[in-house]
Amino acid sequence: MSDLFSPIEPPEMASARPLADRLRPRTLAEVTGQEHLTGEDGALTRMIASGSLGSMIFWGPPGTGKTTVARLLSGEAGLAFEQISAIFSGVADLKKVFDSARARRMSGRQTLLFVDEIHRFNRAQQDSFLPVMEDGTVILVGATTENPSFELNAALLSRARVLTFKPHDEASLEELLRRAEQAEGKSLPLDEDARATLLRMADGDGRAALTLAEEVWRAARRDEIFDANGLQNIVQRRAPVYDKGQDGHYNLISALHKSVRGSDPDAALYYLCRMFDAGEDPLYIGRRLVRMAVEDIGLADPQALVICNAAKDAYDYLGSPEGELALAEACVYVATAPKSNAVYAAYKSAMRAAKENGSLLPPKHILNAPTKLMKGEGYGEGYRYDHDEPDAFSGQDYFPEKMGRKTFYDPPERGFERELRKRLEWWAKLRRERNS
Repeated sequence: MSDLFSPIEPPEMASARPLADRLRPRTLAEVTGQEHLTGEDGALTRMIASGSLGSMIFWGPPGTGKTTVARLLSGEAGLAFEQISAIFSGVADLKKVFDSARARRMSGRQTLLFVDEIHRFNRAQQDSFLPVMEDGTVILVGATTENPSFELNAALLSRARVLTFKPHDEASLEELLRRAEQAEGKSLPLDEDARATLLRMADGDGRAALTLAEEVWRAARRDEIFDANGLQNIVQRRAPVYDKGQDGHYNLISALHKSVRGSDPDAALYYLCRMFDAGEDPLYIGRRLVRMAVEDIGLADPQALVICNAAKDAYDYLGSPEGELALAEACVYVATAPKSNAVYAAYKSAMRAAKENGSLLPPKHILNAPTKLMKGEGYGEGYRYDHDEPDAFSGQDYFPEKMGRKTFYDPPERGFERELRKRLEWWAKLRRERNS
């Protein structure tokens, strides 16, 4: 057996620890599945070589090595390592950690502070990290399974680099099983199909793969070899019908989305249930339904977004299986709603215009003038307060002068957007009359 993954404590103590813990890598080079970060040309490898580390956010699913990599990073950079969890820590805990880091810094040693589930800290708690990041008291490494763009403050994100951890693919999970077999000194008692089934059960989670392997060794009798059915019986877990990180996942979510877009509630429900049955995360489905509401329905039925958000929250409140009915209700609603991508198309057109004309200033008459100097420069001059105008509409031009008026939003005559089109046509008529 290789010394690389062998336990450092006496064998009787090592065997009492979970396999996943015993096989934790001891160097960044040993980390599997994240070669884009820890490989020879990986982002973290280059940081270590440069001798300069900055604060980072590790974003990725469970079991991909975020905690392990943070600990190894501190060791290879010669930093003190502190770890807290946002689930169990509050302001008092943060203050203690910051005070310890300051004392350490006074003696010439910097601290790498690893914060698990950092997205669970509220806005004020996230802001408390800013001073100690800026003055170098700590190098913050936050771990999150949620999209940092939505869950973390912009101020925090502007001071930290986001590094994405990928789910383990089949090759890296197989490597973990090989290491486990090497450490245990025996092969897994699984036939070829059962081994492939175990990899699918792990679903990209390295810790889960090693835990399943441990369960198999505990259950196996002498000379017993499990097939796929036997494996599922002993671990009491179904193999997913498709790999959530691969083609099956994307094929089914695509089929669901296109069925909704095509106003076919029966097909949409069928694919929704296929995904539930395969073990897909219902909150992921909820997020996709919200996306469908804003992309394919938009303002043709503004209630679609409200209902999809409510269904997502209802599932979060009820859990499975009761909450799945709320998602099914939202699925049927969006499939039967009038369809419009007018806002989606308008947003893309406006974004292109913003990139092309990002340096143009708004016209001075719509800018506030809080100082005498700004008033003297013509800020706010000539602005007409719409509520004081006939029909509460002044007809002023709000685009930058060099850009001229543009039309991005063109609502179709369907659903609620039929009414919006009437309003826009009425305002266009008044604008022409008042500016002629």
